[in-house]
Amino acid sequence: MVGALYSSNIANIVLNAVLCFFAITLNGATIYALRKTPSVPKPLKALLLSLAVSDLGVGILGHPLYITRLALELQADLTSFPTFYTVYITVSSQFAYASFFGVLSLSLDRFLAIHLHLRYQELVTYQRVVTAVISVWVLSGLIPLIWPQIPIHIAYVLFAIVVVSCFVVSGVLNSKIYATVRRHAHQIHSLQVQPTIQENAPNVTNARRLRKSAFMTIRVYVLFLVCYLPNI
Repeated sequence: MVGALYSSNIANIVLNAVLCFFAITLNGATIYALRKTPSVPKPLKALLLSLAVSDLGVGILGHPLYITRLALELQADLTSFPTFYTVYITVSSQFAYASFFGVLSLSLDRFLAIHLHLRYQELVTYQRVVTAVISVWVLSGLIPLIWPQIPIHIAYVLFAIVVVSCFVVSGVLNSKIYATVRRHAHQIHSLQVQPTIQENAPNVTNARRLRKSAFMTIRVYVLFLVCYLPNI
């Protein structure tokens, strides 16, 4: 039993060291690219930057703290290090919740962009998105501070409710996004075969831009599932 735990922890340490490198490198490159790309709408850029920062935080702090936890488990009972365990849970949970809520916010934003059309720019302003991003980070910081104050079995139930709700709602939104994008693809094709293609060019360009951002959101959600479901 001890040998199996030792081998499992060593393998996990190596895997998380590799994931740590990719999380820092790729999210750092994403943040740099977003800041240097003026063509991305400001509300969408704010959501993507928030999500990239939360994932970068996982790479800079989450993975190293988890690796340290695994190393401590090899030496002694983790409860022998209560201060470290509290820091590990608080920091890791904050960035994890920020990622959960970030993916949900991104999915909701693209859903509204596709379904509201011209009203989207009126309702989803940059100031409102920034307010939503700040609220996400504040909420993500408060939740880990509340968990220790309630019984552990209730904390697990509440955690499950938050996680499942984010997964389900994001999944439903992305399903609707995919269905709408497919319908728009057929509309674009019909516009392209019409003789008044020059008149329809702006509509085609806008539809393609929305389609591209929508598929980007779906890919982010799928990758999010792949990364978090095994741990959960």
